[in-house]
Amino acid sequence: MTATTESPLFQPLQLPGGQAVRNRIAKAAMEENMADTDHLPGEALRRLYRAWAEDGAGLLLTGNAMVAPDAVTGPAGVTLGSSQPLQPFRDWAQAGRANGARLWMQINHPGRQVYAATNPQAIAPSAVLVAIEGYAHLFAQPRAMSDADIAEVIRRFADTAALAEQAGCDGVQIYAAHGYLLSQFLSPLTNLRPVRWGGTLENRARLLVEIIRAIRARVAPGFGVGIKLNSSDFQKGGFDAEDAVAVVRMLNTLPVDLDEMSGGGYESPAMHGRPQQVSTRQSTLAREAYFVDFARDVVAEARMPVMVTGGIRRRATAKAALAPDGDRPGVAMVGLAQALAYAPNLPNRWQAGEVVVEVPAIRWKNRALSGLTTMALTKLQLRRLGAGRPPRPRTSAPWC
Repeated sequence: MTATTESPLFQPLQLPGGQAVRNRIAKAAMEENMADTDHLPGEALRRLYRAWAEDGAGLLLTGNAMVAPDAVTGPAGVTLGSSQPLQPFRDWAQAGRANGARLWMQINHPGRQVYAATNPQAIAPSAVLVAIEGYAHLFAQPRAMSDADIAEVIRRFADTAALAEQAGCDGVQIYAAHGYLLSQFLSPLTNLRPVRWGGTLENRARLLVEIIRAIRARVAPGFGVGIKLNSSDFQKGGFDAEDAVAVVRMLNTLPVDLDEMSGGGYESPAMHGRPQQVSTRQSTLAREAYFVDFARDVVAEARMPVMVTGGIRRRATAKAALAPDGDRPGVAMVGLAQALAYAPNLPNRWQAGEVVVEVPAIRWKNRALSGLTTMALTKLQLRRLGAGRPPRPRTSAPWC
């Protein structure tokens, strides 16, 4: 019996909208910052995504493509709007769909999580500055959004999704995690609005719900629409696990194809390492798959397939996440991020047997700085892959 037929990792996944994914391994989104000076994908991104598609991942989620040209997190971020040419995106989609892979574009608005030097005119649900000790001055002071701003953001998400479909993408993932704009609306720490778009969790989730509806009105029924949601922000008084389950229940009434669970943000970068609150278990599964316990709780409530991302480096860990744990269900798909920066062919290698990827661990006392450094090391590997060179796993922090 081949590894393909005996392992649940290599069984296809049928999504609610009718789309089939060839296996249960997704390349999760990472912020590549590899666009050209016009914020368009070029040869480096095409080469990078072609490698991932040919190396076995069933679903490729792009690094976040911003829906507004005046709201980017860096000079080399991708944006997609009506004023840009579609051909570079068509070429990118074609590369990412090589060998039968599915390509979904992650679409996003950063809100307040932008540097003052890049975009001093930041918007957010409320005028709450990013609070990273020693680094807050680098971020723009946001202004509270007007109703007109909110309507414009909804329109831009729908426009970008429709353009992604025209470019040949198989779907989009709406980014509502890691402290970006939609996550800011969900959190009571950053959303201080009293009515309609703030206050109760139902009101704080209204923007996400309206964006899903607006996108569905613009795209074909079989076009994939997914969500990336925090299991928790890991901040006292913020968006927590109970909130996440409640939001998923709201999403159950909408045509959502896939819900990816992660956690943290700039101020508490849990996505780059296992925070103390993630799990009380000391197993390999808990150490690597940071958010799997939360994801199982969501699976029990969700009507759409659930994917978990965060630290997975071993085939055994990925398989365990798919499997039930007692009376608790497993997830439908696992997402690999940093592991695929250091070993892009990992899915194909997993078909032959266990392979462990060593990812440099930055464990400085300043967790925010550790997170930024981890991102910088990962981006170095992505740039090497985009240039047609192999990763350099033993790169240390001083090289950044």
